[in-house]
Amino acid sequence: MPVLKVGSSGPEVEALQQKLKDEGFDPGLVDGDFGLGTEAAVIAFQKSEGLTPDGIAGPHTRAAFKPIGAPAPKAPPAPIVTGAVDITGAVTVAKVSKMCPGAPLGNIKANLPPILEALRALGLGDKPMVLIAIATIRAETAGFEPISEFKSRFNTSPQGHPFDLYDSRKDLGNRGAPDGANFKGRGFVQLTGRFNYEKLDGELGLSGRLVTNPELANDPTIAAEILARFLKDVEAPIRTAIQGGKLKKARRLVNGGTHGFQEFEEAFDTGNRIIN
Repeated sequence: MPVLKVGSSGPEVEALQQKLKDEGFDPGLVDGDFGLGTEAAVIAFQKSEGLTPDGIAGPHTRAAFKPIGAPAPKAPPAPIVTGAVDITGAVTVAKVSKMCPGAPLGNIKANLPPILEALRALGLGDKPMVLIAIATIRAETAGFEPISEFKSRFNTSPQGHPFDLYDSRKDLGNRGAPDGANFKGRGFVQLTGRFNYEKLDGELGLSGRLVTNPELANDPTIAAEILARFLKDVEAPIRTAIQGGKLKKARRLVNGGTHGFQEFEEAFDTGNRIIN
């Protein structure tokens, strides 16, 4: 079975494109030419199936179009480090502005208090977790405010409606159009997918309001609580990664990749120097 990637062409590429379209991941024209639209559709399909999202249709990716078995059992969680000292009182607007130099001061003044309160409420007010939270915001939203995900070739097919490559993502819990657009990324940490909106709606006690009105994920207080919940869910492995000096791994635990890692690292290192 040949590996298909950007630049490949022929009937096997055409068959791949048709399979992607049938699964709800529109590659654009079904023309037998593996271009950027096909690559984006393959990446979306790979993410949906829990495969490495490299945009290359190799044996594992092409086999995933067939029914797959039950997922492997998850490893037991690592122990959580406890007894950390709350340092939120030392986290000032001036210090955060140095960690996030591109953010308007007014945004930091408005949004820092609910962020710190949400972290304190979940026992994440110690230095490592506060630094991770602020560094995450620096990487996800340079302006230190909740934002909505932009259209890109990775979420929207060449001739498709906005966020159509998210519509059929099983890993996101989406059920077809218009779920992709309704549950696109929002907030400080880019909450994405019906599954995550429903999960956070329940955890925050919003009685379905986050699902029926997804724009609430950009409300500063709700966005801060969502960020804190995300960090709480991966608290143990994040602490382990920080203790081992593996910031890139910590970033991946929140983002799923290393997008924005330079900004993330700069914010973390700056905060580590100036917040005592």
